[in-house]
Amino acid sequence: MFIGHFAVGFASKRFAPRTSFALLLAAPLLSDILWPVLLLLGWEHARIDPGNTKYSPLNLYDFPWSHSLVMCCIWATLFAGIYYAVSRYRPGAVAIWIGVVSHWVLDWISHGRDMPLYPGGAKYGLGLWNSIRGTMAVEIAMFAIGVGLYLSATRPRDRIGRWAFIAFVALNFGLYIADRYSPPPANISQVAWSGVIASVIMLPWAWWFDHHRDISSLSPQALHAPT
Repeated sequence: MFIGHFAVGFASKRFAPRTSFALLLAAPLLSDILWPVLLLLGWEHARIDPGNTKYSPLNLYDFPWSHSLVMCCIWATLFAGIYYAVSRYRPGAVAIWIGVVSHWVLDWISHGRDMPLYPGGAKYGLGLWNSIRGTMAVEIAMFAIGVGLYLSATRPRDRIGRWAFIAFVALNFGLYIADRYSPPPANISQVAWSGVIASVIMLPWAWWFDHHRDISSLSPQALHAPT
């Protein structure tokens, strides 16, 4: 999944409006933030294998530290625990924990049988990626719902809050469509460095426009969450 993970971050803002969107987005993307770094370090492995599934040219045969269910739960607990220790904002901690673990669940739905339960453990996957139309329909629907929930929880304070948000959504949707119709990457290093660069750009950008948006009066947490 790609924008399906973004959808979880957007939707989380409705539940935890006082948590920075950058953190809510980093949670469901955490496995994919760690993965390219671990690839470059040689601690995890993948190969370009067009036809491995109909949707993705990647053969993700070894990524237990970033993508196994047990490690996702560990990363989720560390991330949420640190956040709660600093903020004492329970909805944010819960949203972060669920967001991190949601990555395994969504990848289990979309990937082939490459999602490990724990490092060295059995691997599972329902294989949505074997249907291009099904994959795109699910992800686009999720993205639209997630963005809608974010909009119901926030409102722009100024032009940055409006236009930087719109540009962020448009860029991610555009990249999703472009990726589907692009040729396979030349090598795994290209994939890894693209992931690192995307994280460096997307998370500060998410913080930037979210910092220029206010909590909407429609948000269920707006009047009850601690400052």
